Amino acid sequence: MPRFSKTFATFLLLVVALSLKASAATNLYPNVVLIMTDDQGYGDLGHHGNPVLNTPNLDAFANEASTFRQFYVSPVCSPTRSSLMTGRYNYRTGVVDTWLGRSMMFENETTLAEIMRQAGYQTGIFGKWHLGDNYPMRPQDQGFQDVLVHMGGGIGQPADPPGNTYFDPIVNKDGKQVKSKGYCTDVFTDGALDFFYENRRKPFFAYIAYNAPHTPLQVPEEYHKLYKDRDLSPGQFPSKGQPIQEAKNLDDIARVYGMVQNIDDNFGRIVKKLEELGLRDNTILIFLTDNGPQQPRYNGGLRGLKGSVFEGGIRVPFYLQWPARLKKRSYDIMAAHIDVAPTLLDLCGIPVPNNVLFDGRSLAPLLTLQAGRKLSWPSRTLYFQWHRGDIPQKHQAFAARTQRYKLVQPKGIQEGSYKGTEPYMLFDIQNDPYETTDIADENPEVVKEMKRRYSEWFDEMAATRGFEQPFIEVATQHENPSTLTRQDWRGPKASWRSDGLGHWDVIVPKEGRYHIGLRFEALANDGKVHFRLGDVSATEPVKKGATEHTFRNIKMDATGGKLEAWVEEASQQRGVHYVEVRRRIW
Repeated sequence: MPRFSKTFATFLLLVVALSLKASAATNLYPNVVLIMTDDQGYGDLGHHGNPVLNTPNLDAFANEASTFRQFYVSPVCSPTRSSLMTGRYNYRTGVVDTWLGRSMMFENETTLAEIMRQAGYQTGIFGKWHLGDNYPMRPQDQGFQDVLVHMGGGIGQPADPPGNTYFDPIVNKDGKQVKSKGYCTDVFTDGALDFFYENRRKPFFAYIAYNAPHTPLQVPEEYHKLYKDRDLSPGQFPSKGQPIQEAKNLDDIARVYGMVQNIDDNFGRIVKKLEELGLRDNTILIFLTDNGPQQPRYNGGLRGLKGSVFEGGIRVPFYLQWPARLKKRSYDIMAAHIDVAPTLLDLCGIPVPNNVLFDGRSLAPLLTLQAGRKLSWPSRTLYFQWHRGDIPQKHQAFAARTQRYKLVQPKGIQEGSYKGTEPYMLFDIQNDPYETTDIADENPEVVKEMKRRYSEWFDEMAATRGFEQPFIEVATQHENPSTLTRQDWRGPKASWRSDGLGHWDVIVPKEGRYHIGLRFEALANDGKVHFRLGDVSATEPVKKGATEHTFRNIKMDATGGKLEAWVEEASQQRGVHYVEVRRRIW
């Protein structure tokens, strides 16, 4: 897309918005429904050769869709989500991992939802955000007008209320916790269907990001029973490509498959509702997944699982339909998560704001190319990297992919496990899609050139922000109180275990007096609770059996830094589970 001055781009967006409003009744502008599942692998579809899994609705959709057979995402979920929303590599956005404060996206990243909202679209998210639970990183801070999400990276994780499950979960609706009724995937679908109906006379963007089939593998029994007595051992699956690793627990596969079949049923509900409302033809409907499967199972012969930069960790299904405009077509040209935002803006006719610089490219020229025409498609290299740690390290657990070759250094996923001497692997993906034969020794010049490109890419990513990490703004007019959880705390001892001890990087934007509420595991003995932020600290005694305590009227200046809160019991220290920061309203 061409670049415009900021003033001119804003003017164009205003013109688009007015046009959308004026033409809503004629439905000229396409709706967008973007559906992404969590930990559903390439092989978790009947369409991809799985002989056990029943996904008739997704299979029928895939059979008539525009299909990118070589579509890539990040090895884990938060990085994929940040790239999907921004069209940029996740390392630019502040997101480097999935937990311990590493999955928060900078508020000044411009999201697809923000651009579409400014252009006159109604925007809604249903399911998983996982790019920040607190202001200014929540979905409602990043362009979504209708919000129905779970907190953190999954239902039941530390960001959730204790005891939350996939059944009748407590979810966040427009900034408030509400108790829902039903299975989580059904609940999020219900919210999306209501959104379709309420906005049927104007263009809308719905981002439906299911948390299934991510762990915990909680599934309605009517779906579990469809697979729990089936033979799910590797011998029952096609033997092409890489051999299937034996699962530790075959019932895990049965539960995943039940969760996926429930997703398929809900996908059918979405298509049916769009048809009932007369919106199906002029709706761009996309289905993809966020990374490879977590548990060993059939993966279409691809090598590796979630977390890996082998194909099985980063190659996923991608199907797109727009019946009013696009014909069924298949592409072997590689594409990725960073391409989705520019593609959708291009298809919807929305100009790219001047201050937005995509790493991805629009796929619209391919999708709209008339039969018999040829298109010059410039070559490029795509990059993927992920490993545990606050700061990404060069050459650690990464892959670089051209249309033909793929350079892989797969080791060092766990913090401290990379030695810096690991060998590089090279695969000819065009002729060896299952990564069975390493040809690095026979092609040293190709390895050298791809290493050079990767090194330049990594240096560019590091130069964007220096891998700085976002701060949470507490107790603002947008969110008061602010509840901090172990999902986003940091530090070398931070963890989700009971003995975890960490801190939160926060900004207190306004001087005032604050109540600091702490919640923690019940004390077995009398003890003390502590709070500290910069020069402000407080310590008070607590009795045996206590599970919460509030420091009242703590005077704090406008400041920023590490907010720490911990319990001291029998000379042992452990972090609290939740910190509530409330600014007193005078």
